[in-house]
Amino acid sequence: MADIEPYESALDSLPGAHPYPRTSRYHDAEIGIHRRPDGTEVRYTKRRLLPPLDEENTTPHTVGAGERPDLLGQRFLGDPGQWWRIADANPVLDPRELTDEAGRVIGIPLAGGFPRGDRRV
Repeated sequence: MADIEPYESALDSLPGAHPYPRTSRYHDAEIGIHRRPDGTEVRYTKRRLLPPLDEENTTPHTVGAGERPDLLGQRFLGDPGQWWRIADANPVLDPRELTDEAGRVIGIPLAGGFPRGDRRV
């Protein structure tokens, strides 16, 4: 897999190669096409379905004062832009809910993330 990574990184920088970079939460989302009455096609990203919540794929973390989703992404996943993986692992509508209350216990996804199989809304 290490041989593929530089190739994928190069593709991420080419316009039109991927609608979203592979680190984006929308990378695996299906792209739909809407056809206007005049025949013009408009591409859009279909609803992104979340993986099923599974405590076996997470480790608990007690939120401390001043923590933010992006800081947790950096600390646990090595990239502040991966905060969305933590949000996906917890039943929250707004990612700020993850850290708005010190002492709250949230799930941090384990390395390797979630299975790509069955997903839920």
